[in-house]
Amino acid sequence: MMLSALDNAATSTAFTVRSFRSVLPSSANSETQFQRRRHLTTLGSSASKTVYEKVLENPKYPSEWPFSDSDFMRQDESDDEIFYEPSRLVYHIDDDAVSALTKYYSENLKDGDDVLDICSSWVSHYPTDWKGGNVIGLGMNEYELSQNKQLSSYVVKNLNNDPTLPFDDESFDKVTCVVSIDYLNKPLQVVKEIGRVLRPGGVCMFSISNRCFPTKAFRIW
Repeated sequence: MMLSALDNAATSTAFTVRSFRSVLPSSANSETQFQRRRHLTTLGSSASKTVYEKVLENPKYPSEWPFSDSDFMRQDESDDEIFYEPSRLVYHIDDDAVSALTKYYSENLKDGDDVLDICSSWVSHYPTDWKGGNVIGLGMNEYELSQNKQLSSYVVKNLNNDPTLPFDDESFDKVTCVVSIDYLNKPLQVVKEIGRVLRPGGVCMFSISNRCFPTKAFRIW
């Protein structure tokens, strides 16, 4: 697994990109085995170590999942379909963060890659000159997904109700998730599913922001 980080603290959005690499067969994708294969790569030109590097220089991961279901409860536990029903054709991170994310994708997406964008919306922030293969968006608002010109197709699904991904094993080279992991109340199950649908050597990229819908972000966020 690879973990990458970018701190865009100079802008109004504190922003990171984290990715893990699928290096195990599907049957071996436990959280402990994933954790043991992590290392950190810095994005950017600064020679000084970021807080992410310092924290992850020699991490001591627990042997078992340390969180309870209550850790992933939200202030607003009403039906997610109600909250996400209004279409929001806006950016949820600022322009500098968008540019940093698109630059990261330009360096890590290859032409022809089959990509799954989970928690997808009307824009995926992929480079405009990138020529993807089968690019599928999975999200909750059908109109937003229909406006995403970089998708080959899309699936409307609430991963909080059912964290399984409706795709065959080893279907994708990359999986992306833009500033949305904090809304998934079953993140471990979702990440295991990501490991299942990634091909050997595939990579999942999570971008993370300090901005959120606070009533829908899980408790420990």
